[in-house]
Amino acid sequence: MITKALQDRLAERHHQSRYRMRRVLETAQGPRVAVDGREYLLFCSNDYLGLANHPKLITAMQEAAQQYGVGGGASHLVCGHSSLHHQLELRLAEITGRDRALLFSTGYMANLGAITALISKGDHIIEDRLNHASLLDAALLSGAKFQRFHHNDLDDLERRLQKLPPTGNRLLVVDAVFSMDGDIAPLDELAVLAKKYDAYLMADDAHGFGVLGGAGAGSAEVFNLDQQQLPVLMGTLGKGIGSYGAFIAGDELLIESLIQFARPYIYTTAMPPAVAAASLASLELLSAESWRRDHLQALIQQFKRGAQDLGLPLMPSNTAIQPLLVGDEALAMTISANLDMEGVLVSAIRPPTVAIGQSRLRITLTAAHSADDIATLLAALDKTVPVELRIAAQYK
Repeated sequence: MITKALQDRLAERHHQSRYRMRRVLETAQGPRVAVDGREYLLFCSNDYLGLANHPKLITAMQEAAQQYGVGGGASHLVCGHSSLHHQLELRLAEITGRDRALLFSTGYMANLGAITALISKGDHIIEDRLNHASLLDAALLSGAKFQRFHHNDLDDLERRLQKLPPTGNRLLVVDAVFSMDGDIAPLDELAVLAKKYDAYLMADDAHGFGVLGGAGAGSAEVFNLDQQQLPVLMGTLGKGIGSYGAFIAGDELLIESLIQFARPYIYTTAMPPAVAAASLASLELLSAESWRRDHLQALIQQFKRGAQDLGLPLMPSNTAIQPLLVGDEALAMTISANLDMEGVLVSAIRPPTVAIGQSRLRITLTAAHSADDIATLLAALDKTVPVELRIAAQYK
């Protein structure tokens, strides 16, 4: 029975042009990579600052491995919390302007751990409709009463907050930078609403930390929100920081509560200490090599101007995530395949990751790219995006 059901589900996904397949990366992350035996210009990596292959990160990791070995050995609460983990938490707290920070092995685990530790049955959680899957899954697992408001729609959010019963805790959760759309949540206005309706605000800054803000501290820095205004800040280390792992930053009460009640933290082996060392080296580069953020912003503007000149259907975003809206799943796959033939690697994003009719090419730019790389990308898009799609974009 289960075998037949699995076969039917896989066949249906093939039929819907939604079947996912892995490709084998044969080089380090960078603007140019080898995948499945071919060389590509890469525009689908989240290594936004181009730090994943930075010599200082590599050296830090090698030296730490010599001293601490490879494996974490145990959970943080048993004997796996090394001095490197501790230094990293202190540095993350300093950068984000919070009392403390707590390391998790992945962003998914950080979101799952924080949400299920903070709320439970009888409480209320409200999330943006386009939040990351980990946030939605965590809300469902928490047992709290769960509802979603229209994307970045403050009026809809306030109506829902007004209707909440007086009993139970309230958690308001958003992506700070939305991973598939690239737009930014209005965190300053969300903080005002959260305070007005006695809700606890949490922001997932996976795609903003390291990239946004003058010091690279992310969305909280952009909106100048302290830990009273934004009590729960999540960030990842595997995107802009170029390493691996995630963290929750906040006040003393929050972090101590997570240590005691966040099951994904309590029952998981600590990340390898050498990974923490690489993250520490990367954090030092946030200020030492601030030119990376400036260069990335220049590339974003270059790409947006070029795409507008070509009539490409870009979605509104000022971040490194520049989605090109296609709509149809099969057409998105065709354009991605045609770009592949041009030596440009861009992933087609289809349901269920995005809504039906919202398939897209998720183009991501990094500080490791050059202006010439952007020109090459635009030329490839000009060659592969159908005229009909561009006309639809111009007159929509």
